[in-house]
Amino acid sequence: MDLAEIPVLSLDTDREALPALIGESFRTFGFAMVRDHGIAPDLIERAWDLTREFFALPVETKMRYFKAGQGGARGYTPFRTEVAKGATEKDLKEFWHIGRDLPEGSPLGATMPPNVWPAEIEGFQETFTRLYAAFDIVGAELLSAIAIDLGLDARWFDPAIKDGNSVLRLLHYPPVSHDAGGAIRAGAHEDINLITLLLGAEEAGLELLGKNGQWLSVAPPEGAMVVNIGDMLQRLTNHVLPSTTHRVRNPDGDRSAHSRFSMPFFLHLRSDFPFVTLPQCITAENPDRYPQAITADEYLQERLREIGLIA
Repeated sequence: MDLAEIPVLSLDTDREALPALIGESFRTFGFAMVRDHGIAPDLIERAWDLTREFFALPVETKMRYFKAGQGGARGYTPFRTEVAKGATEKDLKEFWHIGRDLPEGSPLGATMPPNVWPAEIEGFQETFTRLYAAFDIVGAELLSAIAIDLGLDARWFDPAIKDGNSVLRLLHYPPVSHDAGGAIRAGAHEDINLITLLLGAEEAGLELLGKNGQWLSVAPPEGAMVVNIGDMLQRLTNHVLPSTTHRVRNPDGDRSAHSRFSMPFFLHLRSDFPFVTLPQCITAENPDRYPQAITADEYLQERLREIGLIA
C-alpha cells in the first residue's frame, strides 16, 4: 500500500503561509495534516481513556443511550448500523455522538436535539464538553485559512458556523471476526459536513482514493490531526475544493484481534444556512453545478437517509 504524501502543516509556525499551503493540500488530496493545533494532550488522553471505558460497557448498557428516530444524532449508535452510500454491507463499527448545547430557546433546537450522557462513566460530560469546545476553536481557525485561500474575508465562515450542527463522534471498530464476509470497518465514502478534524488516525487503516484510482494510506505523525473536506464545502466551492473518497480497511494479521478507536469532529454549518455557490468558484469552464437553493439541514437529512441512519 502506497503512502499518501500529505504535507504536515503547523497551526503555529505555518500560520502566515497556512492558507496557501492548506489550499494546495486540499486541491491535491482533499486532505491535510495539521500539528500544533493547540488541543491539550492531557485532555485528548483523558478522552481516549473515557472512550475505551464507554465502549467496554455491556451492550445492554450502551443500548440505553440509543435514541430511536434521531438518526444517531446524539448518544449511542449500535454496531453495524451505518452503511456507506451505495454499499450493501454495513460498517463494522459502533459510535457515540456529542453535539452542540444550544442557548435556551434557540430557533435551531428543532434540528439539534439535546445531548445525552452516560451515567456510568465519571467525568464523561465534562471532558467531552471541553474537547468539543476545543475542536470548535481549531475548526474555525482552519476555516479562516480556507476562506483566505478562496479569496474571502478571513472570518467569512464565522456566522455560517455560529451555533452550527457540528458533531464529535467517538468511534470503536471492534476486533474483526472471521465471519465478517465482505464488510469492512468503514466503507468507501465522502463526509457530509464542511471539514472533518480527526484524531486517532495513527492506527493503520485509514485510506484515501488517489486521483489515479489507487488507494493510499494516510499516516499522520503522533499528535497531528487529519483534516479532510466534506461534501458541504465541495458544494459551496463548486468542486474547487474536492471531497475525497476514503475508507477504513480491515487490519492485517494479528492486528485484526485488536480494537481501533478514532475521534472525528464533523464541522457543520448552521442548520438554516442557505447554500449559494461562491461566485469566485463559478467560471465558464466550471459553471454552477448547484443553482437550486437548499439549506444545510435539508442537505444533511437527505444524506442521512442515504447512509441508513434515518428512514
